[in-house]
Amino acid sequence: MSVAPGADPLLGEPIVPDAAFTALTVRRDARNPRIARITFNRPQRLNAISFQTPGEIRRAVDAVNARDDLQVIVLQGAGAAFCAGYDIGLFGEGIEEHPCKQEAQPWDPMVDYRVMRGYTDDFMSLWHSPKPTIARVHKYAIAGGSDIALCCDQIVMEDTARIGYMPVRVWGCPTTAHWTYRLGPERAKRLLLTGDLIDGVTAAQWGLVGESTPGESLDERVNLLADRIASIPLGMLTMQKMVVNEAVERMGVRASQTLSTLFDAITRHNPEGMWFRRHAHVHGFKSAVEWRDSGRPIPEGEAARALIRELDAEIANMRR
Repeated sequence: MSVAPGADPLLGEPIVPDAAFTALTVRRDARNPRIARITFNRPQRLNAISFQTPGEIRRAVDAVNARDDLQVIVLQGAGAAFCAGYDIGLFGEGIEEHPCKQEAQPWDPMVDYRVMRGYTDDFMSLWHSPKPTIARVHKYAIAGGSDIALCCDQIVMEDTARIGYMPVRVWGCPTTAHWTYRLGPERAKRLLLTGDLIDGVTAAQWGLVGESTPGESLDERVNLLADRIASIPLGMLTMQKMVVNEAVERMGVRASQTLSTLFDAITRHNPEGMWFRRHAHVHGFKSAVEWRDSGRPIPEGEAARALIRELDAEIANMRR
């Protein structure tokens, strides 16, 4: 079984000049001019989310919606993966001050919330886009990458690709909060209480994604769906999407996002989150992630605070 290749970020006519973005490109499909393709273009980091990525997603979606000659958006990733989540090298490994990793104490949860809520709303531009959105998922849509994929109207996933939210173990809460609305409470809790990943076949069986397909047919299946949607008048597409979105929003997804985004801030500043951040700074984010995902108990409470003190002492020595 072959593995799906990464998407070509430079294929097709630019809708917005590539130089306007740092994390993605937005181009007209070279095969069907009614389709736009937004391609994450940080392949050296598995398309991990940078500080610029959320706002660039919104700008790209807005640019496509401003065009009357485009009907549907395909979101995809260059290189080895769709998106491997937030770039921990940027968000976790360093000790530079940032609203989402505050060093000053006591930290301000609403400063964090304003920024992270902005990121969440940027991702949700895919959900609110009048033009339907399709995520083409290969290899990984994990952590924040799953947040993004689940904002799309349709997901076509490679059979062997993996999706899930490992940071629920420490240092994260999925802010777009689509898990319960796609899976129901039992299976949502199964993933959010473990941080386990599932493959595309399981994700499709559980109803998390619409379709799973072998890697060699991923592009074919995405193209067939995009072509089918693109053949329908935009007004019809927009009305049907609004009806479904309204139903989900009345179920409470917006309120879930508020709670999740506030809790996400807490997870990054509570003792466990601060231990994870300090461990990443001293030992590197790969070591921190290996511990998080190994099944070893995560230090918590006073044990985490004691380790933070030890790690702070190491950081002070490193600065001398």
